[in-house]
Amino acid sequence: MDLRSTLLVIGGSACSFKLLNTIVKLLPTPVLASKKAWKWRNISTSLAHSALTGAWAVLCFYQQPQMVEDLISSHSMLSHSLVAVSTGYFINDFLDMAMNQPFKQSWELLLHHSVVIPCFGWAVTTRLYLGFAVVSLLVEINSVFLHIRQLLLLSGQRNRPGTETTAPRPSASYMTTSWLNMGTFLVFRVCTLGWMARWLAGHSAHIPRYTLMMGTTGLGVISTMNTVLFYRLLRADILPKYNTSKNH
Repeated sequence: MDLRSTLLVIGGSACSFKLLNTIVKLLPTPVLASKKAWKWRNISTSLAHSALTGAWAVLCFYQQPQMVEDLISSHSMLSHSLVAVSTGYFINDFLDMAMNQPFKQSWELLLHHSVVIPCFGWAVTTRLYLGFAVVSLLVEINSVFLHIRQLLLLSGQRNRPGTETTAPRPSASYMTTSWLNMGTFLVFRVCTLGWMARWLAGHSAHIPRYTLMMGTTGLGVISTMNTVLFYRLLRADILPKYNTSKNH
């Protein structure tokens, strides 16, 4: 795929996710979620991206396991297309948030996308570090459950029916999603980002200074954001249960 084709894939991806967002807008929305219709559409679109790219990243390493041994130059058409499609999604999502959500509420994700887009753009245009980019997309496996959790919250399905006015008890679907979210967070975010940091440190002598600086900065920002996110999830989903059990 030459540069022109790559740019067409990125642009086509951005337009496709924009179209998906529009389609979600035409579909029935849960009553409670209708109060935050834009957020429902945005997260639904993000869920589609996570499900697609998470499975796609696994397929890339399944079909070309040797890519793990050479994350710099080894790649396939499948992995190159994956990073290009994901770049298009992040561009679309950045614009969607910038135009529809107050900066105070979206600055963290805007910062995340501002880091990811240049890194992915560099990878797809130079055809270098595509393997490293595909590793980072394994994080999207956890994002599937993170987004489902957000949709459950938006649609008011966190607690079991009839417990809202007494002692709130999480619904079975929310509890299952919550535990799957925490488990995949540890495996596909903490372990993956830790492995990426170790790889960068171990190959720093073979990576150009500018590229190393871009990768280290991006990984540092994303790791910090994930640490904060993990704390928020613990405080929201795990610590309340722990405190309740202690009180009883």
